[in-house]
Amino acid sequence: MTGGGERPRRLRLAHPGGETAVFVGAGALDAGCSGSAAEVVGPWLAGRAVFVVSTPRVLGLHGERLAPLLAPAARRVDLAVPEGEAAKTPAVAADLWERLLAAGGRRDSRVVAFGGGSVGDLAGFAAGTFLRGVEVAQVPTTLLAQVDASLGGKTGIDLPGGKNAVGLFHHPAVVVADTRLLATLPDAERRAGLVEAIKMALVLDGALLARIERELPALVAGDAAALAPVVAAAAAAKLGVVERDPDERDERRVLNLGHTLGHALETALGYRGLRHGEAVAYGLLFALRLAERRGLDAAEPALFACVRALLARLELPPLAAAAGGASELAPDRLLALASRDKKARESGLVWVLPVALGEGRAVGRFVGDLDPAAVATELVAFLADPFAPHRDALPQL
Repeated sequence: MTGGGERPRRLRLAHPGGETAVFVGAGALDAGCSGSAAEVVGPWLAGRAVFVVSTPRVLGLHGERLAPLLAPAARRVDLAVPEGEAAKTPAVAADLWERLLAAGGRRDSRVVAFGGGSVGDLAGFAAGTFLRGVEVAQVPTTLLAQVDASLGGKTGIDLPGGKNAVGLFHHPAVVVADTRLLATLPDAERRAGLVEAIKMALVLDGALLARIERELPALVAGDAAALAPVVAAAAAAKLGVVERDPDERDERRVLNLGHTLGHALETALGYRGLRHGEAVAYGLLFALRLAERRGLDAAEPALFACVRALLARLELPPLAAAAGGASELAPDRLLALASRDKKARESGLVWVLPVALGEGRAVGRFVGDLDPAAVATELVAFLADPFAPHRDALPQL
């Protein structure tokens, strides 16, 4: 039970394949808690085999908490995968398919992704492709996964040349985001997860941005009561965009704010040295600089300063410390990697730049005509001082 606090909040996402039920808050996993996910998960699992894709560490920390929710299943098979981005490789995906098959997986079996964003990406991809698709539930155990990665049906694995280069949309039947699970995360993991919430707030929900700024210490400390409304608000904001644009053909692309450079940084570093949220934070800071160079901040200079200050409070690892050598983060290498990003188009790289504070719908601009030489010049200055605003006299991009 939740100990007398607010009941978990239930959200919904309608999409072309049906509907996803989303449960958010302390106690969302409790089978005996009114408003918990059990009322949906129980019938979904009844009489079926359930394959839990997770890591040994998460199973050791939270496996018992998951057990009551999965009790209606006919049998449970745990399938352990590596931690972090190491799980998202073709080899690990192929091994997971083989283990699903060997353990008797069928078209009407169920898969449960129990872990962070990487586990969710891998398990969702494996479920969407195994036997041409089996149903999956997402039970995210990190803040980043609860506010972003578990929602919206994106799945994928990495290739050496690009993050999430292979994947598909495979919406979960249910998402269960119990904020009590976040207490066991290191503070650095919660800070990294807050970056995605800040991104969401910047383009969709000004009140959420103010709340994060005001309650940051409690959020970083893992206070479930403080985290629950932040996770719910970020989730609700994202679900609204996804429902309007489920296949990311238009408005949903604004949720990639910060990810163009962020993914390039992750790839350049071999998925080490920076957590995903930390890389996105640097990508967001660079997007602010490009927006200033583009002249998009005329009405919102104070907002851009506020976002910079908020990201500075998250104590990001310095880029120089994350890189093993200067060549890893050479501007030309980063831009070459960005050009391979899945968001790029035949016509070239499209940057998502913030325009103004969001108020319920995405407020940003997709810009595909930036001069590559000018972007490279700006990137050199950015890498030298990521938190500095654009100040020089270079012409607008």
